Amino acid sequence: MIDQKDKRIRIVGIGDDGMAGLAPGLVALIEDVDVLVGGERHLSFFPHFTKHTIEIKGPLAAVVDRMKNEAKGKSVVVLASGDPNFFGIGPYLTKQFGHEHVDIFPSVSSIQLAFARCKENWHDATLMSLHGRSMTGLAQRVEATNKTLILTDSVNTPAAIARYLLSYDMREFRAFVGENLGGSAEKTGWYTLEEMVDTIYSNLNVVLLKRDPVSRPTPYVLGILDDQFVQRKPDRGLITKREIRVLSLAELQLKPGGVFWDIGACTGSVSIEAILQTPSIRVYAIEKNAEDLANLRMNQVKFRTDFIAVNNRAPAGLEAFEDPDAVFIGGSGGELEELLQVCAQRLRSGGRIVVNAATIETLSTAYETLRELQFSVSVSLVQTSRSKPILNLTRFEGMNPVYLVTGSRVDERTGERDE
Repeated sequence: MIDQKDKRIRIVGIGDDGMAGLAPGLVALIEDVDVLVGGERHLSFFPHFTKHTIEIKGPLAAVVDRMKNEAKGKSVVVLASGDPNFFGIGPYLTKQFGHEHVDIFPSVSSIQLAFARCKENWHDATLMSLHGRSMTGLAQRVEATNKTLILTDSVNTPAAIARYLLSYDMREFRAFVGENLGGSAEKTGWYTLEEMVDTIYSNLNVVLLKRDPVSRPTPYVLGILDDQFVQRKPDRGLITKREIRVLSLAELQLKPGGVFWDIGACTGSVSIEAILQTPSIRVYAIEKNAEDLANLRMNQVKFRTDFIAVNNRAPAGLEAFEDPDAVFIGGSGGELEELLQVCAQRLRSGGRIVVNAATIETLSTAYETLRELQFSVSVSLVQTSRSKPILNLTRFEGMNPVYLVTGSRVDERTGERDE
């Protein structure tokens, strides 16, 4: 039994069926409450509520300020969609008002309803929201799993998602779209991506992407062969070679959810391998040569990796990027010292910078500059050879030696160097 005199904030999940989907006790609580908070659609489910209402509109911080000013000492119910703790308002309000002052009553979420309607299990699905978010990076996240449920919005519609996936030739996915789930206008169905592009859906929808396992391309493993990348011909020496690429990624120690800069990206091989190994990282690449950047974009489509890539000569252009957790410098265009200073200033606590140096001058500049910037610096000289047939025999052909210069920064949380 809910104590009506208790002044804690109650967050009540509600479905598209409105009051009809709520337990009688929750309906009574809402009708007797002093202040009712919710979006315009949620408040419309209670047209006979005549006491004070606060509409959730605009920044949530402003809504919280209104609640603190207008509902102090009063009983409050906040209406939220489905389960308030799933990409919802629940955790935010709990943080603002304190765990001891908030109770949450979830409803069946649109996620649960979608999987129930299409009769698919969802313990093995990846769940994500594009509501109010950029679609950048969606390709690799969908590619990394066989089943993805997406919360949409008025910009990232099912049709927009389909167009995006088709631009990466991800045709082995079919989509289940659930519209107005739980309401009187509910509509569901399976679609090909091509069908979804040409279909108009209700604004209230979720999209389930399911891969046809028979049509799945062979996944790439760490250490993609150099000739798999689209690159300049005959100038093939510009790509970061497979052996160096793998060792550089090991030195970078990329972490899920982190931000990675690839400077002098050329074909994008390092960015692409980084994403394939850690799909949730956010990558920003910069390349001064327009022809190489065109090849990079073709490689993005081929390997289904979506990341920000710009045509500029670093450090110009870096100001538009998020602060990085890791930086790879494959080419500096002669401004290495200045570039390292900018990267060091922007690098987050515990971050790492890896420089590939093909000359002793570049090695010297990278080493001395990182030391002056108070980094812990290590250097590896990598000399590799590849087998090559000669008549009916095999010989080894040496590759250019490369210095891997790694600078690691003290983690302010632990006081330890990330080494």
